[in-house]
Amino acid sequence: MNITSHVRAIVARSGVRNGLVHIFAPHATGVLALIEDEPGLRKDIVETLKRLIPPDAPYRHPVNAYSHIISMFLAPDRTLPLVDGELVLGTWQSLVFIEADVHARTRRIIVQVVGE
Repeated sequence: MNITSHVRAIVARSGVRNGLVHIFAPHATGVLALIEDEPGLRKDIVETLKRLIPPDAPYRHPVNAYSHIISMFLAPDRTLPLVDGELVLGTWQSLVFIEADVHARTRRIIVQVVGE
């Protein structure tokens, strides 16, 4: 789920012009990534993760060990610069929330805007 516009809206409401924006997903199996948000690339990412961390391997943890292992390799947080009131991202970068769990859940994202 692309959350870039949501984070930009929070930044705009904050009134902070220069500083840092920290975004955190307080979940054991939810992660944040900076990617080019393109459907083909999203599929490539899912397929690559499945090759690296097979969902059907004989894990000892019941149900969603695969999800927890993915979360070990992908961060649940990102810190981005804020310059002149704008979130600084590369031309093709988007901030996306990745649901790593086997079942979709209601999630929350914490956004802290720090600066002047």
